[in-house]
Amino acid sequence: MKKQHDFTQGNIWKQLMVFSGPIMLANLLQTSYQLIDSLWVGNLLGADALGAIAVSGTIIFTVLSFIIGLNNAALTILSQQKGKGNIEGLKRYLNAFVVILSTMSISLGLFGFIFSERLLQILGTPVEILELATSYLQINFLGMLFLFGYNFISTVLRALGDSKTPLRFVFIAVLLNLVMDPLFIAGFNMGVEGAAYATIISQGFAFSYGLFHVLRKKLAPFTFPKLPSWHEVKLILHLGIPSGLQMSVISAGSAAIMSVVTSFGSQVVGGFGAAQRLDSIIMLPAHALGTAVGSMAGQNIGVRNWERVNKIAKYGVVYNFAVMISIGILVVLFAEHAVRLFIQEEKAVQFGTRYLQVIALCFPFLGINFILNGVVRAAGAMYQVLVLNIISFWVLRYPLTYLFSKLLGDIGIAVGMGVSFMISSIFAYLYFRYGKWRKKVLFKEKKQSK
Repeated sequence: MKKQHDFTQGNIWKQLMVFSGPIMLANLLQTSYQLIDSLWVGNLLGADALGAIAVSGTIIFTVLSFIIGLNNAALTILSQQKGKGNIEGLKRYLNAFVVILSTMSISLGLFGFIFSERLLQILGTPVEILELATSYLQINFLGMLFLFGYNFISTVLRALGDSKTPLRFVFIAVLLNLVMDPLFIAGFNMGVEGAAYATIISQGFAFSYGLFHVLRKKLAPFTFPKLPSWHEVKLILHLGIPSGLQMSVISAGSAAIMSVVTSFGSQVVGGFGAAQRLDSIIMLPAHALGTAVGSMAGQNIGVRNWERVNKIAKYGVVYNFAVMISIGILVVLFAEHAVRLFIQEEKAVQFGTRYLQVIALCFPFLGINFILNGVVRAAGAMYQVLVLNIISFWVLRYPLTYLFSKLLGDIGIAVGMGVSFMISSIFAYLYFRYGKWRKKVLFKEKKQSK
């Protein structure tokens, strides 16, 4: 239990840096996980196979978005129970999450396995890769319990103040996938199916190891599963459904912005694609800080220590600015070299470079959204954060990207997105400062003998 932090006391600066670091590394490993699959499949099997996992990946990402939503609910509930020091409450809600997630993962796995081909047809998957994509997707759905499981264990530990142990689980999954991908794809001559089996086996091993490690070390008060109370189920769904919808809003908003990008032709699409791959890496520190601040704030919200919650938010924003401005300056200086790692076509490189140079110094404002929305989410105000995300993507980002692209041409894509980051951070701050999220109470107080 030494690895777990009590965030209701101690030096906030130190806790924020020590706690967010492993989350950042875990996110980087998760990003590399998807990259490894694409690299091996693309190089060993060719474009059709790569297309098959790309199309399947759209459906898998949708499922992952839902998982992230439920995990945000878990982070909120469990971190507040940890802050309150309510071990019995932790046990009850851990049990409820285990039962709900197990049921959902098994049901979703069976549904997805049966309807994989139909889902891919709905997406308009080309006939020549449909069979490959169906096999890849069906195998991934068979391993749905492992995907849910090892993500959930990591969330539980972070809610309790331990970000180092989950890093170990992710590292094991990535390392196994790195080794097993070429072995199954080419060594056992299993093709795309081999890539899928490598994925679920590596996730299954990481989940099994994680569960064994947590139970042996007693890192979380798991109990033998039993039916949860309706009150516990109701609260989890009340927080989990809008949290899952937040990710859907983000996914749909990204697709809408892509429709603006595609109107400028294949070279701009190629440059934007390369820039987006770099974006996903550049924003890792801000994402990690959002998760860290959410865990830290959640524990303090559990004991209604609002002064400390405000300090955590303030320090998170300052830390975000320091890190993201430093990264932004590096991006401005080395954007072209970074883009050329992915593409060589001159027009595409030029667009990707200019896009990154324009938007780089706006990233700190997007980071403010992650930090402040993370604190609000930690209070359980999921519907409010959903509204903020709708404003961010559908009232600001997509319309402004469309508007500036019409006024300025392709560079208007970056300008519109950058301006939307800045304006949405103002909305996030105004709700954080003046909203009623502090009045949100998830648990009815009960006097308990200690």
